[in-house]
Amino acid sequence: MAPYFIRNLIPQRNKGEDEPRLTLLQALASLTPVQVLQVFCGWLAWTSDAIGFFTVSLSITDLEEKFDKSTHDITTSITLTLLLRPAGAIIFGILSDRYGRRWPLVVNLLLLAAFQLGSGFVETFQQFLALRSMFGICMGGVWGLAAATALENLPVEARGFISGVLQQGYAVGYLIAAVINLELVPDVPAGWRALSWTAAGIIAAAAVVRAITPESEFFLQAKAERRSADTGNKTRVFLRETKKMLYRHWILCIYSVLLMAGFNFLSHGSQDLFPTYLEVTKNFSSNKATTATIIGNVGAIIGGGLAGYISQYIGRRLAIVIFVLLVGAFIPLWILPDSFGGLSAGAFCLQFGVQGAWGVIPIFLSEISPPAFRGTFPGVAYQLGNMISSASAQIEATGGKNMRTTIIVDGAPTDVPDYAKVQGIFVGVVAAFVVCITIVGPEQHGAHFERAKAAFEEGASEYTERKNTTRTVEDKDHDAPLPESRRERSTRNNRTEKV
Repeated sequence: MAPYFIRNLIPQRNKGEDEPRLTLLQALASLTPVQVLQVFCGWLAWTSDAIGFFTVSLSITDLEEKFDKSTHDITTSITLTLLLRPAGAIIFGILSDRYGRRWPLVVNLLLLAAFQLGSGFVETFQQFLALRSMFGICMGGVWGLAAATALENLPVEARGFISGVLQQGYAVGYLIAAVINLELVPDVPAGWRALSWTAAGIIAAAAVVRAITPESEFFLQAKAERRSADTGNKTRVFLRETKKMLYRHWILCIYSVLLMAGFNFLSHGSQDLFPTYLEVTKNFSSNKATTATIIGNVGAIIGGGLAGYISQYIGRRLAIVIFVLLVGAFIPLWILPDSFGGLSAGAFCLQFGVQGAWGVIPIFLSEISPPAFRGTFPGVAYQLGNMISSASAQIEATGGKNMRTTIIVDGAPTDVPDYAKVQGIFVGVVAAFVVCITIVGPEQHGAHFERAKAAFEEGASEYTERKNTTRTVEDKDHDAPLPESRRERSTRNNRTEKV
């Protein structure tokens, strides 16, 4: 018999709940216009965020010429962006859990647009690094807020699919940035700067859309409850509950960070240096490299939506494992061909697996996180993982200095970095790590996290622990009341004694 942790990959359902209560189409058809708009806002925020991030990856050769720097030096800006993202996740995540999903995300996006706009006006490499660092802080806040905005008000049966759609905003952003780079940049005098300015405009538009979209219904209900409850100073309660959450769930926190480190190594290792790999090692033109990148992101979009949908039936972890195994299977197709068709097919298949696995992550993290801290916990775990993986592009660039190959350029043998071998080894090792850590992890498939207390209420940090012990009862009675906090229980007992 297989070990328990392998058999446990398929989540156990309660008797009578072998299938979702609603089909996906029924769940999607039940969405209100406000819920649809909230999903769109979360997706647009994450998409515009990705457009801004990939303006550097698509402009590395132009930036090398502008600042007279090597590929390794230019990728320092990518490293700094990733390194500082946890700061933004903490700042804006706390603001979101304390004050709501709407205005913290609007402010976040406006700051992001400002720093992205400034990146297009820099004249020195130091200025460029400074602005990309500030961009990284703001970028760190977007994902957690976007996921909470899009997912927390949806029916349980729709969350897996929408999770995949939401996460593929990242791939759509890469695709849009690649199309702009392909069609606009070569035709305007501003060159790479035009890509940066266009990205800033799209991010600002996302902020406007979020500003006119209603606040999360979940948060409004929690806000109404806190007005009617006497829980003392809300900020003090929030800080106390946060401390208790970290004490109770520190193992979960460490696991989530390690999982996201693996996932971010996987995505950045297969994306950030990919256009440069095609141009330098495979001797593609900039246009062909960009076109192959677009094809790869089409595969990513399809994979993300499909994996999110499948995860609703077979479980989050099993879906992740299947799609990461596909990544390993397609690495040879991704690095061995020399033709445009072969490498484009490899890019499509590899990103189908990478971003397919990623498509499960928003709902997976939302379900296993302490529910009262859903704006902070997933985003911080994600961005701490990003920080650990921040040197992905530089690791590959450094590997290219040591692993060399010879290609024919203009009829003459030329020594170039062998990015194909570097990326193949890198992605293969990371994929194996992600499979292992996913298998041994927890899962709360189909969790009703919308029933949780808010982070500024007494007993919020205890909800996850109680939820696990009462889940069977809750699944039979959807209207079961929330567990009482100690203050609520004490108040009720005192009233009883007086009577």
